[in-house]
Amino acid sequence: MKHIRTLIAKEWAEVFKNRIVIFTVSALPLLMALLPLGILLSTGGAMSMEGDVSDLPPSMLKACGAIAVGDCFQIFLLNQFLPLFMMMPLFIPIAIASYSIVGEKTTRSLEPLLATPITTEELLAGKALAAVIPAVLATWASFAVFLIGLPLVGASGPALLTALSPTWFAATFLVGPLVAVLAVIFALMVSSRVNDPRTAEQISGALVVPVLGLVFAQLAGVLVLNVPLMLTVAAGVAVIDVVLVFFGARLFQREVILTRWK
Repeated sequence: MKHIRTLIAKEWAEVFKNRIVIFTVSALPLLMALLPLGILLSTGGAMSMEGDVSDLPPSMLKACGAIAVGDCFQIFLLNQFLPLFMMMPLFIPIAIASYSIVGEKTTRSLEPLLATPITTEELLAGKALAAVIPAVLATWASFAVFLIGLPLVGASGPALLTALSPTWFAATFLVGPLVAVLAVIFALMVSSRVNDPRTAEQISGALVVPVLGLVFAQLAGVLVLNVPLMLTVAAGVAVIDVVLVFFGARLFQREVILTRWK
C-alpha cells in the first residue's frame, strides 16, 4: 500500500499541472450540474401548467401513475439528466488516465518508474486510483450541487423525491464508481499502447457511446431508468471491470512499453 500511496501522490502532482485536467475535474462537473438546473429554471412555467401529455412516452406516463401532469412532465425532464451523472465518471478519469502512461513517455519519467521495485499490479492500481478517486469525488460533488439547486429552481416535491430516489443514488453511488474503474482500466490499456495522449483520450472516449444509448432509449420511451435496470447495469459493468483488470495486467508489459517508445 505504501508504494500505491506514493504513486498516487506522484500522479496527482504531475497530472494536475495540466490545465485541461484541472478544467475536466473541477469546472466541467460544475457546468454539468448547473446546465440541467438552468434548463429546469427556464422551463419552470411550462412544467407547472396542466397541458397535453401526448408527447410524453407511454412508459413514462405509466410510471408517473396518479401524479399531476405538470409534475409528471417535470419528472420526465429531470430523468433525462440522470445519465449525465453516469457520464461524468467516464470522461473525467479518461483525461487523467490517458495522460498517465503517454505523458510519462513524453517527459521521459517512465523509464525510472518502471525500473523501481514496484510491481506491475501496484503500478496499475496506483495509476487507476489516481484517476478514479478525483472522478468519483467530482461526480458526487456535482450531484450535491444539483440536489441543492433543485429547490432553488422551483422543482416540485415529486421531482425532488425522484432525484433522491434509490434509482438516482444507485446510478450515482454504485454505477458511477464502477464506470469510472472501467474507463480508467481501458484508458490505461490504450495509453500503454500509443504514443500520443490525445490519441489515447479519443480512443478511450468511445466508452461514452453506451451511456448515450441509454439517453436515446429513454427519450424514445424504450426504457425507463429504475432500480432493477441500475442494478443490472452495475452487475454488467462489474463483470467487465474484472475482465479488463485481468487482461490489462497481462497486456501491460514493461519491456514492450519501453522498447516501443520513440
